[in-house]
Amino acid sequence: MAPGSTLESRGTGTRDSAGEIDLESLLGDAVLGRDDHENAPAVVIRPDEVRDVLATLRDEAGFDHCSCVTAQQYPDRFETIYHLKSYADPMREVSVVVPTPVDDPVSESAAPVYRTAEWHEREAYDLVGIEYEDHPDPRRILLPETWQGHPLSRSYDQEQPQVVTLSEHANPIAGDEHDAASETMFLNIGPHHPSTHGVLHVKAVLDGETVVDVDPDIGYIHRCEEQMCQQSTYRYQIMPYPDRWDWVSSGLLNEWAYARAAEDLADIEVPEYAQVIRTMGAELSRLASHFIAVGTYALDIVGEFCAAFQYAIRDRELVLDVLEELTGQRMMFNYFRLGGVAWDLPEPRGEFIAGVRDVLDSFPAKIDEYHELLVTNEIFQRRCVDTGVLASDAAKRYGCTGPVARGSGIDYDLRRDDPYGYYSNLEWDVVIEPDGDNYSRLLVRLREIEESAKIVDQCLDLLEDWPEDERAIQRNVPRTLKPDADAEIYRAVEGAKGELGIYIRADGTDAPARFKIRSPCFSNLSALPEIARGEYVADLIASIGSLDCIMGEVDR
Repeated sequence: MAPGSTLESRGTGTRDSAGEIDLESLLGDAVLGRDDHENAPAVVIRPDEVRDVLATLRDEAGFDHCSCVTAQQYPDRFETIYHLKSYADPMREVSVVVPTPVDDPVSESAAPVYRTAEWHEREAYDLVGIEYEDHPDPRRILLPETWQGHPLSRSYDQEQPQVVTLSEHANPIAGDEHDAASETMFLNIGPHHPSTHGVLHVKAVLDGETVVDVDPDIGYIHRCEEQMCQQSTYRYQIMPYPDRWDWVSSGLLNEWAYARAAEDLADIEVPEYAQVIRTMGAELSRLASHFIAVGTYALDIVGEFCAAFQYAIRDRELVLDVLEELTGQRMMFNYFRLGGVAWDLPEPRGEFIAGVRDVLDSFPAKIDEYHELLVTNEIFQRRCVDTGVLASDAAKRYGCTGPVARGSGIDYDLRRDDPYGYYSNLEWDVVIEPDGDNYSRLLVRLREIEESAKIVDQCLDLLEDWPEDERAIQRNVPRTLKPDADAEIYRAVEGAKGELGIYIRADGTDAPARFKIRSPCFSNLSALPEIARGEYVADLIASIGSLDCIMGEVDR
């Protein structure tokens, strides 16, 4: 985008006669230049002006959502990109690019402006090596503190041995004792504990049974997913990886996140018929995800191998049967292709559609069962109502999305607000609950099960009546994709847990130069201290489960 370009704004910043905001006039001398991103204007700023620039964009231009932070290194510089959106209108986007010299990669921290940047900048330091001045907690986040070097920096020696000091093998529960001065106790929860929903280590400080502070410790299953994608080709090799980020049930949603970014980057149009199939498959994945979320949450709260859990697993299995018939796989689907999907509905076509309708027809009575077992359960209510409260303003500061944000009254859903697929042609509602507590987050997921079933049913109607000679499942895509060098894009979809985004920078080859995954669970989990402080330790367990985090997606 050329210098002097403007950006539509609902804020009160400097505007031209067309009612659009002029970034250069608004940001002044902090601007060093402009950059070209495929879907958002990008402004390059001074590294010592980060906080002022971001605060201005938040307060005067309405960009209250820092959706992602990407760090990378070029031969002549390091670079941090803050991908900003508006919760009120996610199609309003801007990228703030902060270059720093190779010999002194230091810039201001954005954490005082966007609290979610605290974790994102820790990851940027950990993997790339950029330091953030006045960062409130400048520790590594995915790798051990003893790790030598930064794996995504150009100077990193992959052959060097990693020295782990003796202290790393010390008794992991040492220090779990009372502090005589403050009368508090430090308690390790996890990393191997059923209530942490994966290998999550929560360091908790308790005053009696009251939580004074918690520190989520992640990175136990960091698997270098971004690096593997950077070593793979766009056309064939990347698509199998997204299924493995949130491996529980969100595979097709993950695949769509990559597909949307790569297709926009390479200007690939998807046939309308394939969009309907994608939409149906994505909502089936959302159903499977929400069923396991509701079922395991019932285990967390009720505390036994309860009927609600068994019912949820039963219903999830029915959805997985459908996905297996559609994709050929039960977990790692690898069904989407750039430009469409791998194949059409299974034959006999009418039998498949009838089978899916049978599953959907069984849901209303089953939803009533969940409400009787959980929503109206007095024990469940006492554990969840008015516990784990996350106010809407706090949820925005932490970059929360998905059911966590919508459970705090934030009306934000990319399926409606940044339309893709076939969603804008269907009748469905965005589910909002205003109270922001553990109970609200459960209600959102239960009601979204009904909305997803409604979407799948409409897709079946369309697919059933679609003319046979117009059922194009893929666009013709070149065997080798080589987007223009230095083309950059950030695109996101509404995953089961929230905004699942992908940043790609091309270098003219058939593999990305930089591939960044914006995990919704990563940002949602960072809000746990805000949710847990002042609650009882039992409420902490309920709050962890209400976030519905899959640690494979958090750590990547």
